[in-house]
Amino acid sequence: MNIFYGMSASGNIEEALRGLNTPKLIILMTTNDNFEKHVAKVEEKFPKVPSIGCIAMGYSKNVVEKGVAIVAFCDSVTVAANILENVSKMPARHIERLEKDLHTVNPGRDNTAIIDFCSGNDACVLTSISPLCKRYGIQLMGATGDQGKVSCNGKIYPDGMAYAVIKNNTGRVKTYKENIYVPMEGIRLIASKTDREKYYMGELNGQSAKQVYMKLLNIQEKDIGTQTFKNPFGKMIGDDICIISIKEVVGNGLACYRQVNDSDILTLLEARDINEIAQQTMDKIRADFNHISGVFSVNCAFRYIMFTENGRLNEYLQKMSTLGTHCGLVGYGEHYNNQFVNQTMTCVVFE
Repeated sequence: MNIFYGMSASGNIEEALRGLNTPKLIILMTTNDNFEKHVAKVEEKFPKVPSIGCIAMGYSKNVVEKGVAIVAFCDSVTVAANILENVSKMPARHIERLEKDLHTVNPGRDNTAIIDFCSGNDACVLTSISPLCKRYGIQLMGATGDQGKVSCNGKIYPDGMAYAVIKNNTGRVKTYKENIYVPMEGIRLIASKTDREKYYMGELNGQSAKQVYMKLLNIQEKDIGTQTFKNPFGKMIGDDICIISIKEVVGNGLACYRQVNDSDILTLLEARDINEIAQQTMDKIRADFNHISGVFSVNCAFRYIMFTENGRLNEYLQKMSTLGTHCGLVGYGEHYNNQFVNQTMTCVVFE
């Protein structure tokens, strides 16, 4: 199996597609201004080839911040791409489409993955499709795109999940999740006065959530929006950490990018060394695969901002590229199997 990566920093779709022949699946990442015409151009140039797309920054060894990036899967893959519509209100309404596509692809339990782009309501959509993924043994990774719209097979959908089921006919696939944060010692916070629909928490340990966060980190209110890059909240789920990023201050409380419920027990997280964590991820992947055809990943927008501010972004991407062909996008929320996560890197590796 081969993975093609093409890009144009100026947004020239012809340049990004140059050299691409006989693709089995095309993934498009571009700007809001160019989304409609780039979706149409991909469909015109490669009619009937399965495709998904979203508004996002693509990358390989460098990020394409204002241009267009193309990832294509070629040779030795079986693919089906489709859309789940109206996911904000009825995420399970068209679930039979996914079931039909899985039946058509005829997946094995370790050679098939789903890559998806969602316009929103990600947690509910992932919950809706999780039983099917478990039944077939399918792994999944994906992202929330920008501007509340995605594309699938040449059409744009304002409220949907575009997905591609990819069967690797010559090897295995496996998904991974990378978290650069660890819990700070001695901090135990109980959430209350939450609003599940608005991802809001009003109090922590019976006090203003905003004031508790500021006091623990010795910061002012104006610093909360950037401090969350270094110190998001965390909720322990077994041995795993669910990262909860702060979206904004709302009154005396905090609106987050993940749902928080009354009586949830939270902690604060702090970042570890980026290179150390990346090396651990790569070591784990190399231990699982003797040969790697390619890696497709999603890095959270908050990681992108944090790595860029620290001057570590290109270093990180260059390091990941030593695995082989590595490409992906900057997302606004990441998917890892049945989990909707924040401030995380998720990826799928193809043997």
